[in-house]
Amino acid sequence: MTVYDELLANNTTYVGAFTEGHLPMPPARKVAIVTCMDARLHPEKFLGLNNGDAHVIRNAGGRVSEDALRSLVISERLLGTEEIIVIHHTDCGMLTFSNADLAARIQSDLGVDVGDRDFLPFSNLEQSVRDDVATLRNSPLIPGNIPIAGAIYDVTSGEVREVVRA
Repeated sequence: MTVYDELLANNTTYVGAFTEGHLPMPPARKVAIVTCMDARLHPEKFLGLNNGDAHVIRNAGGRVSEDALRSLVISERLLGTEEIIVIHHTDCGMLTFSNADLAARIQSDLGVDVGDRDFLPFSNLEQSVRDDVATLRNSPLIPGNIPIAGAIYDVTSGEVREVVRA
């Protein structure tokens, strides 16, 4: 049995108690959150959100990548979000490598040259939040009246600490 098989079995139980099929597509709280894919993070739990409250966009490091920006534009332009929050976290794997490190590993393991691909690692957690908020604030695709905040989630205490508002 694979993990996928177990998850499908879990879904059968979930379906039996599911009552939220009526929720509308736009998020009720009109907020979009960009955060990390780290399995220790459950933004719905640590922010007190319910199903249907927010768009949560997750990727490695919670970075405002081109794809995250694409999702935010769709969220804001087509689905009514009016606020953006960027949340990075302590003990993030993105602090542990450089582009050169990962490129060398891929070359060694897979025989693939990644060229100048940027995997968006960072060496300063607080600065990475400031950089991503600045990327959003300076994007012509995000209206200037959209509030944008950046924070850090502490994986040991569960606390969210604000870094910047723009």
